[in-house]
Amino acid sequence: MYYIGIDLGTSSVKMLLMDGAGKILKITSREYDLEFPHPGWSQQNPYDWFNQSMDGLKELIADCDKSQVAGISFGGQMHGLVVLDSEDNVIRPAILWNDNRTVKEVDYLNNVVGKDKLSQYTANIAFAGFTAPKILWMRENEPDNFNRIAKIMLPKDYLAYRLSGSFCTDYSDASGMLLLDVKNRKWSKEMMDICGISEAQLPKLYESYEVVGTLLPEIAAELGLSCDVKIIAGAGDNAAAAVGTGTVGDGKCNISLGTSGTIFISSKNFGVDDNNALHSFDHADGAYHLMGCMLSAASCNKWWMEEIIGTTDFAGEQAAIDKLGENHVFFLPYLMGERSPHNDPNARGAFVGMTMDSSRTDMTQAVLEGVVFALRDSFEVAKSLGIEISRTKICGGGAKSPLWKTMLANILNVSVDVVETEEGPSMGGAMLAAVGCGEYASVEEAADAIVRVVDTVEPTPELAAKYDKRYQEFKQIYPALKNVFENICNN
Repeated sequence: MYYIGIDLGTSSVKMLLMDGAGKILKITSREYDLEFPHPGWSQQNPYDWFNQSMDGLKELIADCDKSQVAGISFGGQMHGLVVLDSEDNVIRPAILWNDNRTVKEVDYLNNVVGKDKLSQYTANIAFAGFTAPKILWMRENEPDNFNRIAKIMLPKDYLAYRLSGSFCTDYSDASGMLLLDVKNRKWSKEMMDICGISEAQLPKLYESYEVVGTLLPEIAAELGLSCDVKIIAGAGDNAAAAVGTGTVGDGKCNISLGTSGTIFISSKNFGVDDNNALHSFDHADGAYHLMGCMLSAASCNKWWMEEIIGTTDFAGEQAAIDKLGENHVFFLPYLMGERSPHNDPNARGAFVGMTMDSSRTDMTQAVLEGVVFALRDSFEVAKSLGIEISRTKICGGGAKSPLWKTMLANILNVSVDVVETEEGPSMGGAMLAAVGCGEYASVEEAADAIVRVVDTVEPTPELAAKYDKRYQEFKQIYPALKNVFENICNN
C-alpha cells in the first residue's frame, strides 16, 4: 500500500508518496505567499494551503496505482491561529508561528496570570508565537472577528478538516497552543477561561497516529481516490520530523535546520524545565519531548545570500570558508526575534566584531556559525537538566550542507548522524499514515524498520575546543545588547 505525508511549511507545502517498506516513490511541492502587513507580523491565507495542496496531490499520484493509496497524514507548521465562522469560512488570515504582534498579551500571561500558573496549567509559559496569546490579541484588537469564531484550529488541521470533515488536532501540535494540559493530554479549562473560549470551539484531540476520518466524497472524486482513504491526525512539524529521522523512544535527539531551528529530545517520561527555556510537549509516538526552538535558522542564510549579497550559489559561497573555529566575526541570528531560550520578541540580528580586514567570507561563515551557536544555547539548557546527549540526527534544508554539519558536530561536540532520507516532516507524516493504517504496530516499529543512518559526522577535539572558546564569547553578546534591542523596538 501507499502512504502520503504532507508537510505544510511556511513558504511551501511538500507532499511525499511512500510505499509500505518506506521507499519514497515521488515528491512534489507548491509555494504560496507569506504576508508581512506590519513589522514583526506574519500571516497567510489558509485557502492557499488547501488549493496548493490539492494541486500538488494531483501531481503526486498522477502516475501511481491510485487504488493502492491507503492513508494521508501531516506534519505542519505549529502555533498558527486559524479561525472559522459557523459556516466554515476563514475569518481572517492565519497568524503564524513567527509573528510577534502579541508582546502585550505575552506580558499579561507571564507576568499577570503568572509563569508558575501557566506552567501548572500547560507545562509551558507564554511565547509570542504560541496560539493562546494570538487569541487574546484577536479579542482585544478584532472583537467582531473574535465573536464570530466557531472553530479554532492549527494550520495542518485545516487541511485535515477540508479533506475529511473532521475537526481534529493531535497532542504534539496542540502542545504548542498554550491551551493544552500537556501532562494529562486534555484541554486546560483554566486556559480556556483566560482566553474567553469554550471547548466546543476547540478540535477533538487524537494521538498523531490515530485515524480521524476518511476522504470526503467530493475530495476523493477530485483526486481520483477511494472514499476509504484514511486521514490520520499527523503531528506538529518538529514532532513529525523527529518521526522521520527515527527520534522516537527515550533519550534521542534530532536537530532541524529549516526556516526555524530546533533541538528535539524525545523522552518516555513527562518533564518540565524549571526555567521554561525549553518547551515541554507531547510527542507523536505517544510519549513526550523537550524542545528548544529558534525562530530563524536556515532562513538567516537564505536572507544573507539572496537579500544582502545577491546570490543563490550557496555552495559556492561556502566553498571559500576554510578557517573553522578562527572567525573573529559573530552573528546574532535573531531576525524575527527569538524564542528559546531568550523568549525575546525584541531581539534582532547583529554582526559583531568586524574590522577592516573582515571579508565577505567571514560574514558568511559568521551567519552559519551564529545559527549553531544559538542552537547550543538550548543544548546547554538540556545539559543543565542532566540530559546527556552524545549524538543527534539532523534534518531540514541546512542538513544538505556538509560545512554546516561539520560546524554542528564541533560546536555542540556531538556525533551527527545523517539519515538516508532527509525529508523530515513529510516523511514523518507518511510514516504516521502507515502506522494509522496498520502497516506497523507502533511509531517506534515504523522508525526501526524505515529509518537508516548512512553517514556520521564526528567532532574533532582540536576544532571542538576552538569552537567552545568562540561560543563562550558568543553567549556574552545577546545579554550585552538586550536593552539596546528593547530601546530600538520601543522607540
